[in-house]
Amino acid sequence: MSEQAFQDTYADGLSHCYGCGRLNEHGLQLKSYWDGDESVAVITPQAYHTAVPGFVYGGLLASIIDCHGTGTASAAAYRAAGRAMGTSPPLRFVTASLHVDFLRPTPIDGPLEVRGSVKEIKPRKIVVAAEVTAQGQVCARGQVVAVLMPDSMLPK
Repeated sequence: MSEQAFQDTYADGLSHCYGCGRLNEHGLQLKSYWDGDESVAVITPQAYHTAVPGFVYGGLLASIIDCHGTGTASAAAYRAAGRAMGTSPPLRFVTASLHVDFLRPTPIDGPLEVRGSVKEIKPRKIVVAAEVTAQGQVCARGQVVAVLMPDSMLPK
């Protein structure tokens, strides 16, 4: 696996996202890494991520698919350009579309792994498929269509 999380290469002005922002003390602070041609992140749900006792709230699954997908898109764009992550100009992506299928109830009492794979890469759009597993079973699948962050969202 790569040593530095994708999200840790984001400039401070782009590190406040609830799902993956390292500067958001109340957020999830998801960390994604390359594992060969796939991306991977692991997060352990907390008691307050409950849907019903013993199971994860679906919004958490959607959030980690979303943030892992946009992080993977950014890393893939840098890889395709032959550039190190975090170099300027920033290649940051935002969600244009998020689709999640919930396949089975997700237990809350252990780590969740999300794995992503790039399905399509274009200069301004990247499609990432993702699966969330718990206790060795796929609990959710999703797809993120990520687009290059508009200049209007970049910090001035």
